[in-house]
Amino acid sequence: MQSRTSAPRTGRPRSAAADAAILEATRAALVELGWSKLTLGDVATRAGVAKTTLYRRWAGKNELVVDAVAVLFDELELPDRGSLAADIEGVVLQFAAILGRPEAKTALMAVIAESTRDEPLRERIRTSIVDRQKRLVLEGRARATARGELPPESDPAAAARTADLIFDVVAGAVVHRTLVSAEPADEEWVRSFTRVLLLGLTGATEQA
Repeated sequence: MQSRTSAPRTGRPRSAAADAAILEATRAALVELGWSKLTLGDVATRAGVAKTTLYRRWAGKNELVVDAVAVLFDELELPDRGSLAADIEGVVLQFAAILGRPEAKTALMAVIAESTRDEPLRERIRTSIVDRQKRLVLEGRARATARGELPPESDPAAAARTADLIFDVVAGAVVHRTLVSAEPADEEWVRSFTRVLLLGLTGATEQA
């Protein structure tokens, strides 16, 4: 009988430092060159790695740029500020601050524009950015439930739909405010937005 044991891997292990340098170089190149002029060769030069290193990790520019954006949003954390309203305000201010960075703004707008004609790219955005950041909604609802601010969720399917909706509302509002309207998502705006969001959450809870 043939052994099912996997053969040992060959070659150098993947370097986290090289990955970080590549993603940082990608964001810098996007700001300076724009999407159309960005090449993997230019990114490799900026990062100080061989072009083959990029191709071993990413199939092409689309995947590379999405990952360069995704790590920025991985910086988001849900602060524990004592109440659901304060927690929401804290994470929304973080989100707006990230979107205000030139490298985040340029990269996100570029991949969104390209994804309108590239379904695999849309799927990568969903899995690498959207789905990963829904953790913040789940964490916030769990914390608010533990505080007694929201009731426990008995229907997992309904809870998942609500989490999706909350994420869409928050992300859509902040992206539109900062990138489309080009208006500041300052503390006053964030407080007003949070009040509207909480009214919706309270109403949905009462109807349920």
